Amino acid sequence: MAPGCQGVGLSGGGGAPYTCGVAPTLAPGTAMSAPPADDSLDRVRRVCLSLPEAFEQEAWGAPTFRVRKRIFAMFAAAGNHHGGGRDGLWLGAPLGVQEIMVRSEPEKFFVPPYVGVKGWIGVHVDAVDDEELRSLAVQSYCIVAPKKLQALVSG
Repeated sequence: MAPGCQGVGLSGGGGAPYTCGVAPTLAPGTAMSAPPADDSLDRVRRVCLSLPEAFEQEAWGAPTFRVRKRIFAMFAAAGNHHGGGRDGLWLGAPLGVQEIMVRSEPEKFFVPPYVGVKGWIGVHVDAVDDEELRSLAVQSYCIVAPKKLQALVSG
């Protein structure tokens, strides 16, 4: 595995949620503040387009993010039928990870329509900070990116 994509797989052991080795740290009793909804697509673009050779292309009426024509992320706006009322980002995940993530943190993760049957995860963008959003996007990117590009990722 390429050095930049270390952390691919379950982290923490013992059924801990999969977060590509990055977990947000909060003081006990502190709630994570969510960014304004208008900000969600900008956050997703900033994270996804920072990855080597990543580009955005609209498909099915929504922004998708790709590397060498392979989709690694899709934005689902709250207002369309893909979003289900909350802005979400659909990301590829290794087999078996989806169930663990959704079961352990349903306020953050969900099974997205269409691609959920393939093991993809949905992430409520307002439920994660930028660090975790990047970590999850890097994870998905590393599933489809060529090894030479994976090596360029510092995630």
